[in-house]
Amino acid sequence: MVKTISKIGNSQGLIFDAALMDLAHLQAGDQVNVEVHDGGTITLTPLRPRPSREEVSEVIRKTLKDYAQTMKKLA
Repeated sequence: MVKTISKIGNSQGLIFDAALMDLAHLQAGDQVNVEVHDGGTITLTPLRPRPSREEVSEVIRKTLKDYAQTMKKLA
C-alpha cells in the first residue's frame, strides 16, 4: 500500500483510511510504538494493554464452568 506524506498544520503525517485502520485493528486515539531501522524502514507497533491476572483467571473460571461437561468427557 502506498501512502503520501501530507502537511498537517505545522507538521507532516500520514492519513490512515478506514480500511487500513480495520486491517490493523486500530482506532483513533490508540497508541503505537514507532521504530526507525537501518536503511530508513519505519515500523509501527500498536501498544495494547495486557489483561490483568485477575481478568485472565476470571475468563478461565467462566470457561471451565460453561464447558464443565465437555471438560469431564475430555479428562
